[in-house]
Amino acid sequence: MKNTIKVERAKKDLTQEGLAEKINVSRQTINSIEKGKYVPSTLLAMKMAAIFEINVNDIFTLEEEDWN
Repeated sequence: MKNTIKVERAKKDLTQEGLAEKINVSRQTINSIEKGKYVPSTLLAMKMAAIFEINVNDIFTLEEEDWN
């Protein structure tokens, strides 16, 4: 799953640590999500969308291999 978290963080001037604190996860979790190593729960994705003030679909995009 492709994501734009790093870009959205930059727009809000948030570090990985800052975003992690706002949604009550570790910085390592944010790093793993950004690198595509971890797929967040729906709740976590919705929290990020609320912070970035955009739709979840604007952050996360399914790729062809996600359908297999």
